[in-house]
Amino acid sequence: MREKLNWNQLLCKKRQRDGLGAAGSRNAFEADYDRIVGSSSVRRLQDKAQVFPLQENDFTRTRLTHSMEVAAMAYSLGKAIGLELEKRGIFQRGQTEELSSLMRVTGLIHDLGNPPFGHYGETVIRSWFRDWFNKVNPEKLGLNPQQANDFQYFDGNVQNLRIVTKLQTLNDALGANFTYSTLATIMKYPWSSVSSQLVSEKDVKKRKFGYFVSEQGLVRDIQKCTGLEDGMRHPATFLLEAADDIIYICDDIEDGAKKGYIEWDKKYTQLKETYGDKHKKLFADIDSKIPDENMDENEKKAARVRNFRNYMQGYLLNSVKKVFIDNYSLIMNGEFKGELLDIEKDLIKDIKKITAKNVFSCHEVLSLELVGDKVIKTLLNEFVPAICTVDAKELEDVSNRAGKLYSLISPNFKYIASHDYAKNRKKELEEISVYDKLHLIVDYISGMTDSYAVNLYKELSGIKLPGKGST
Repeated sequence: MREKLNWNQLLCKKRQRDGLGAAGSRNAFEADYDRIVGSSSVRRLQDKAQVFPLQENDFTRTRLTHSMEVAAMAYSLGKAIGLELEKRGIFQRGQTEELSSLMRVTGLIHDLGNPPFGHYGETVIRSWFRDWFNKVNPEKLGLNPQQANDFQYFDGNVQNLRIVTKLQTLNDALGANFTYSTLATIMKYPWSSVSSQLVSEKDVKKRKFGYFVSEQGLVRDIQKCTGLEDGMRHPATFLLEAADDIIYICDDIEDGAKKGYIEWDKKYTQLKETYGDKHKKLFADIDSKIPDENMDENEKKAARVRNFRNYMQGYLLNSVKKVFIDNYSLIMNGEFKGELLDIEKDLIKDIKKITAKNVFSCHEVLSLELVGDKVIKTLLNEFVPAICTVDAKELEDVSNRAGKLYSLISPNFKYIASHDYAKNRKKELEEISVYDKLHLIVDYISGMTDSYAVNLYKELSGIKLPGKGST
């Protein structure tokens, strides 16, 4: 049976703007990686928490180290799948290299859109806008239902697409100018905020979508180039999500054990009692790796949890590879439902229970979330009403409060908000819609690092006096 999707389109090299392309021996996706790895968007990840508040040591992972590990796992998955497809006569070696390079760059950038304070920051932004829209009718602000949903269902994955296509500017308003295949792969939920897939989800917290109204036209171009339909994931997206899950599931265990929140030897024994018969080789391999007796006792404990992490990640990688190949036709026809790791859902569920009970409910993490709640809500309370309810003349006047707040926003975000993409010109301030003003504010706040957000909160709250270069 002929599949609906084909890799010649799925590995599309087209970009929004014609550029120099891959130089020398680089393929197009290696060029994407090289143009983003040193960017400010990637660098900011080093000051964004993964699970625990940012540490003064290198004990636990930041959002940057997490992304680096996901990039490595995604690369390995891409290569493994490519080699399997070569065996079946579907891929040439060059396509294997392209797929693995595509996976590496998307692994690196998959979390660029996450706001300060981890995933809880997304929850705060969503709840703030739902509350605000209950008080201020979106229609009276000139927002249609899709535009309002873009904010009350805000998600870092959606913001990610906006960052790499607009906000991470190189020379113009087209962002990093990535290949359309890279952009397609990072869209985990390729439908709009008013699609049936989103609205049918009863749990508001689980309502996910893939692109804002502001990027909808570009998404149509991406789908046309890659052969995807609305609602259809790029096959590489399944691999990217699996790579992310494999990394955080195991890394959260390691970080939690290192911090002393997980009694690892006890939890490992319980996992082995439950799954040892089903996964004999996996647990035998883990047990065969014995730390040197001359190591410090704490180092032995760290080594044991590290061995679990390493072997479990390798095991899950092979599981994902098998599921992808076994379901290849379904995936290539846009008919595969669920996730590649569902085959190990019971084991993964029990591993997640360990972190949920011992890590995500600990004082450090809960305190971080409470701080994030206070900081982000305060910033939105300050910026949104002031900037979205006054005219351009007031915003330009730094002698009043709205003008002062508007002047704090980075010029890069103002440049994007004022760019008329249809006519490729700069809009006057009075021409900027409320929808674009909301994006301007959310671009600014969600792009903050944890430290920057806390410092700005302190300054606006009068807790701390501004210092040179503090904002």
